Amino acid sequence: KSGLDPSGAWHAWGMACLKAGNLSSAREKFSRCLKPPVDLNQLTYGSRLIQEVIQYLESTVKPIHVVDDDYFATLRELEATLRTRSLCLELMCEGKIQHNSYYQECLFYLHSYGTNLAIISFYMRHDCMREALLHLLNKESPAEVFIEGIFVPSYESGKLHMLENLLETIDPGLESWGSYLIAACKHLQRKNYYHILYELQQFMKDHVRAAMTCIRFFTHGAKSYTELGGKQAWLLKIKDHLKVYLQEVSRSSGRKKMVFTFRKKMSAADVSRHINTVELQMEVTKFLHRCESSGTSQMTDASLPTLFGNNNMKMDVACKVMLEGKNIEEGFGIAFRVLQDFQLEATEVYSKVAKQLVKQQKYSEIRQLLKCVNESGAAAKNDGDNIILSCLNESKSIPAEDLDNLIQDMDSDENKIQAYLLCNKLRSAYLVSVRQEAARAVQLVQHVRQLAQSGGDDVVQAICAQWL
Repeated sequence: KSGLDPSGAWHAWGMACLKAGNLSSAREKFSRCLKPPVDLNQLTYGSRLIQEVIQYLESTVKPIHVVDDDYFATLRELEATLRTRSLCLELMCEGKIQHNSYYQECLFYLHSYGTNLAIISFYMRHDCMREALLHLLNKESPAEVFIEGIFVPSYESGKLHMLENLLETIDPGLESWGSYLIAACKHLQRKNYYHILYELQQFMKDHVRAAMTCIRFFTHGAKSYTELGGKQAWLLKIKDHLKVYLQEVSRSSGRKKMVFTFRKKMSAADVSRHINTVELQMEVTKFLHRCESSGTSQMTDASLPTLFGNNNMKMDVACKVMLEGKNIEEGFGIAFRVLQDFQLEATEVYSKVAKQLVKQQKYSEIRQLLKCVNESGAAAKNDGDNIILSCLNESKSIPAEDLDNLIQDMDSDENKIQAYLLCNKLRSAYLVSVRQEAARAVQLVQHVRQLAQSGGDDVVQAICAQWL
């Protein structure tokens, strides 16, 4: 008469029937106020009303025996009961759920009015993980339901191995679980749970991703190559994973269809390239670890470069290897291989090293660098000259004798003239200019005279004018 919503009254009446142990009456009352969810895969545990019913039934200590007035059950209720029982036949886990009528009652309400997450969480609470997994597959629930309902509770309660065993028992190839396992890996990565991630990737036999996780274990948080020296076991694990993957690829290449659709794929050529990178990183690590231990290391980098980074970082590795040995020659071989293997800009790296040597006042080492570059067999005609030109911006700090020696080491007269002009050594630039072929010599000497004039060097200006 007053137009009020009667669902609250039906719910209270249903709860009263439950507490009195009258299960069939409770079902009838609840059928008038409980509704099934619109989306069974929503990430909730159903309405507040259904949660209260389940909470009460689960908290009831004494087992509830079905009373006689079950005979008065409506046809709809009977149909729902039969549907629930048929659903549970295969899923029934041994123990208290199978033999306890109030747990059966929970399942009735969950299947009639609950979400898939609520049903799965109920199974998980009562140690029926297999049933939870089968329900997930049966309903083709999305990955989010698997993560929240099964995966997170499993690793939080230390039951990850049990979960893995069940996944394998239900589907030995794990193909049915592919999308769920990939989602689990992404979840762990977001949470920074890399040890659990690595464990899961090994279970999945996803060797390429497992190798990527090992790279993170090797590089993350290391402040020096002394630390990386103690983490070399991870490099061996990366190599092992990649080798196993290569074997699997070669075994399956004869078959028509490549299985393992959810595991990360990579071409054999790329895997071989990554194995070479790991082997080279091992050499770099041993070398720089030895340098740091013997105290020859002088560079202090904010970030620690490794060969697993981008090209700029690889170039930093090449620089570091050349600069941290007893001399340039000691680390040049490894650095040269880094430059060749990754096809890096060699001249840019050599110039960077040369500038660093100027800062360290190791001028003889610059000459040794030039010798190594020329003997490498991969240097272009003007590489040596360009390396010297690149350090002349710091020419004010280079002693005159060392500066002259460096410029004298240049191959091209044109470059020598450019170097002398950069260092404001106009007389030396004039002396090299006049040795050139006549027409070119005139151009060069005129240029030197203009610079002398603007710089107020009357002596050089007069010499140039007389020659011209």
